[in-house]
Amino acid sequence: MPVSVPPGPRSRATRALSLASSVLFLTAACAASPGTPSGSDPTAAPPLPGPEDGAGSPGGGAPGGDDGGSGGVGPLDTRVVVIDPGHNGGNASAADEINEMVPAGPNQKACDTVGTETASGYAEHEFNWSLSVLVRERLEADGATVILTREDNEGVGPCIDERAGIGNEAEADAAVSLHADGGPESGRGFHVIMPGEVSGFTDDIVEPSRLLAEDVHSAYLEGSGVPRADYLADEGMDERTDLGGLNMSDVPKVFLETGNMRNTEDAALMEDPEWRERAADAIAHGLAVYLMRQ
Repeated sequence: MPVSVPPGPRSRATRALSLASSVLFLTAACAASPGTPSGSDPTAAPPLPGPEDGAGSPGGGAPGGDDGGSGGVGPLDTRVVVIDPGHNGGNASAADEINEMVPAGPNQKACDTVGTETASGYAEHEFNWSLSVLVRERLEADGATVILTREDNEGVGPCIDERAGIGNEAEADAAVSLHADGGPESGRGFHVIMPGEVSGFTDDIVEPSRLLAEDVHSAYLEGSGVPRADYLADEGMDERTDLGGLNMSDVPKVFLETGNMRNTEDAALMEDPEWRERAADAIAHGLAVYLMRQ
């Protein structure tokens, strides 16, 4: 699949119409969800941080967030989605705050991490923020109420448990944490992380989160031009039990590692504003497919 974006800008209304019509077609055609490959539990290559609970944006009155917005009437007008943009722009200058230990399930982990960057210095936190705003725009155009876990790209955190709490308080129909990986330069591709079973924490979200992971995976593979990761996970699907952002969630939630920032091909796409529009289309489509199942 070519990685270039079709020429010519599309209006927000055009994108909404395309998203709604394609989702309605897919949900009518698919009575059953796709197969579910088994996942592994790899960690990101040091010293670059992995996906652990990046930042977020406006968050429906919850800690670290801001009130969400609705696009109005549309096929998703009863749905609530939380988008969690990984990390935050102020994390690097707040080591004491982001290194504080917080609940992450059965154990504790650091409040947050700094994130990775491309070889040219394009920061993951900036990429995550930009992409999340684009996804929000598309979902709101179809009527969804969308809450970001952070207000901008200038702050610190919120902590991983607070990020999950924003989705819980909103009683979100789905939550997705958007990231870019910091893997080996030779490795390319995206992967979706879903929660494994952690007794007393994720028992009730494992199955719906797997369905969410499959829908996001399918749409992103088809629409983004990024292949499935060839250096970790299983066909682009990974199951983990160590991520606080998943363990502390009471609503269906996944992490999407949109590509590897340390790989030159993936990095070139992430640095391209037109490609980010295309990636946002794909992510919003995957979320809409899942939401229309409900």
